[in-house]
Amino acid sequence: MKTDVAIIGGGPAGLLLSQLLMRAGISTVILERQSRDHVLSRIRAGVLEWGTVELLNRAGVGDRMAREGILHSGCALSSDDDLLHIDFQETCGKRVMVYGQTEVTRDLYQAQDAAGATILHGVEEVALHDLLSDTPSVTFRHNDETKRIDCRYIAGCDGFHGISRTTIPVEKRRAFEKIYPFGWLGVLSRTPPVHQELIYANHERGFALASMRNPMLSRYYVQVPLTDRVEDWSDEAFWQELKRRLPGTVSDSLVTGPSIEKSIAPLRSFVSEPMQYGALFLCGDATHIVPPTGAKGLNLAASDVHYLSQALIAHYRDNRDDLLAGYGQTALARVWQAMRFSWSMTMMTHRFPDQTGYDRRMQQVELSQLRHNPTARRLFSENYTGLPF
Repeated sequence: MKTDVAIIGGGPAGLLLSQLLMRAGISTVILERQSRDHVLSRIRAGVLEWGTVELLNRAGVGDRMAREGILHSGCALSSDDDLLHIDFQETCGKRVMVYGQTEVTRDLYQAQDAAGATILHGVEEVALHDLLSDTPSVTFRHNDETKRIDCRYIAGCDGFHGISRTTIPVEKRRAFEKIYPFGWLGVLSRTPPVHQELIYANHERGFALASMRNPMLSRYYVQVPLTDRVEDWSDEAFWQELKRRLPGTVSDSLVTGPSIEKSIAPLRSFVSEPMQYGALFLCGDATHIVPPTGAKGLNLAASDVHYLSQALIAHYRDNRDDLLAGYGQTALARVWQAMRFSWSMTMMTHRFPDQTGYDRRMQQVELSQLRHNPTARRLFSENYTGLPF
């Protein structure tokens, strides 16, 4: 089997990269360990930066998003019962789109199927070879057969636990990591959202987030210790805790119902450098993970894909290799900006086990700055809606 670009990982990053490359006449093959049903069952992010919206439109997969997505012009931050609204349109002239990652992935699958893309599910024993040569290859097992792809470039879009990053020799890699001492217990319910915009709540009992997927599908989170298990939380206990942490003016109108999905996600920040090694280029969770605070995970993967697709198109269309050579440096500059924003939002909105009175005052000062300082609100809005690609 031969192709221009072998893509390891069939999540939204790998699918979007393949879609952009195929539209430019560049051949791809996608290898995915899980089944399509499994990939589509993942409950992930729901807020798209405006740059991601524009990228999906350029990829030809924005029609359903335009019909069913929810445009948001702001968000709300609360400290106990004090609610502060941040108006993105007023402060930086941009918006975000609420449209679930599962729906983005579904749209990409449909577009890839229509384009005749080669997507192999259930692959095992993936190995990358000769990355420092002009003739790299990928071997794997599929349907009980050992197979090989000869290609010119390899895109590692296979997440934190994938093979791509760890194929780079350990002496060539440097990891930066911060583990937070709590997780998010998330519940998905077929109920109307409690508020027209997202609410990030800092409460003495811990953080909470009120978000949504559509007018009748809500996504809520509460901060929990890492020792908690999903089995420890009944639906009733979750709703009671969420109500305690949201401002009273909001929680009084909360509509509850049976959970259709419930999970606990630990919070961490992680960056692995470099993002390229010979013919291998890393994208998304394969090379960086951000806390969900600020909704940067999928959006960072999209910006990686933007930079890499532009570089590969320039190589094949214009015989230019400068963008490929600079991919890692360009992508990492934006990655670290998003890391800073997610870290700052996490520090501002959560209660830490060892938090002192000083720490709490600093959180209050941060919120006060956002309330009273137009420059602080503009910088927050610019980062939340997404820095330029």
